[in-house]
Amino acid sequence: MKKITVFVIALGMIWSQWVSAHAILVKSTPAKEESTNIVPTRIDLWFDAGVGPKYTALAVVNSKGERVDNKDGELEMLDKSHLSATLKKLTPGRYGVRYRVQSEDGHIVTGKFFFEITE
Repeated sequence: MKKITVFVIALGMIWSQWVSAHAILVKSTPAKEESTNIVPTRIDLWFDAGVGPKYTALAVVNSKGERVDNKDGELEMLDKSHLSATLKKLTPGRYGVRYRVQSEDGHIVTGKFFFEITE
């Protein structure tokens, strides 16, 4: 009986940590550190869980620090783990992506990555 109690307590601790985990960026298009000659017209980010709209932000900047997204970042209606924005016409160069989302556990998660468009 004691082994079962210890198992149940351990399982509860693991479950509570999993449930309260912060959102993690798992995929993006363009991908992190991707170098491509295909000029994207939008940026797409996917997280490992749904995120809340309250503190959501997404920005793409060029090497001069100028925003090149259309400031229309939004969560997909049917998939709250998918955040996207459309982009202005991009030219070859290096671009930075910055994002902020609120995890289901209420914590704010921020991150950044870069991609490059080649000639």
